[in-house]
Amino acid sequence: MDVVRIAAFSDGETGGNPAGVVIADVLPDAAEMPRVAAEVGFSETAFAAREGDGWRVRYFSPESEVPFCGHATIALGAALVRQFGDGIFALTLNQASITVEGFRDGANIVAALQSPPTHSRPAPPALVAETLALFGYTTNDLDPAIPPALIHGGADHLALALKSREALAAMAYDLKQGQVLMRREGLVTILLAYAETSSLFHTRNPFASGGVYEDPATGASTAAFAGYLRDLGWPHGGAIDVVQGEDMGMRSRLHADIPPQKGSSIRVSGTARMMGG
Repeated sequence: MDVVRIAAFSDGETGGNPAGVVIADVLPDAAEMPRVAAEVGFSETAFAAREGDGWRVRYFSPESEVPFCGHATIALGAALVRQFGDGIFALTLNQASITVEGFRDGANIVAALQSPPTHSRPAPPALVAETLALFGYTTNDLDPAIPPALIHGGADHLALALKSREALAAMAYDLKQGQVLMRREGLVTILLAYAETSSLFHTRNPFASGGVYEDPATGASTAAFAGYLRDLGWPHGGAIDVVQGEDMGMRSRLHADIPPQKGSSIRVSGTARMMGG
């Protein structure tokens, strides 16, 4: 099958998070999609097939299916624009219905997704303690202005905000231990964040649940985190910008627009660039 490779949330002509995209007449069978995703080797591959006026979409990492993936949705939006032109595309996921829109901007494509509804709740202290130990952090590394939380914007994540950029840069953990913790708790990623300003964040996203040490750009967790900041009453001013992947040498840029309605969808946008191969 034809797999298009696209880096979503790129920083101009560089960076971004690579995703595979398969647009087919019908979705491959349940055994074929994970095989293809493992062969592609990116953190996620999106599979899409026409369904009514929209598209049925499933997402697979090399080791598991995930309910929603932001960067693969941006990549899918770019692939749909390449094939069908600028527009808004309705997507039916396993657990939600969303949209992605895209338009050409020179050699690149700008795409924006509307996430599933968001919600958050305080993280259990025992889970926070176990996660801090996994990364070698202590409670003194945490930013008290953004307490640890379980956040959701189409998939479940644990959010930990750190006091310093240096602590974020020092992130390290054992992949197998992280995988056991995240799969046991039903977490797709763990979001580590540092607030440079009230509207500019630096983040890192271990994705051990999918067999990936770290994601360079994570739209799903960005949507969930933006929803949490709204729940928290954080002074975001209606939007946040996120720099991710910098410590991996894959600098990526994400933008999230935050409407005031509690629980509502978050619009996450960025640039997508085509990759060779």
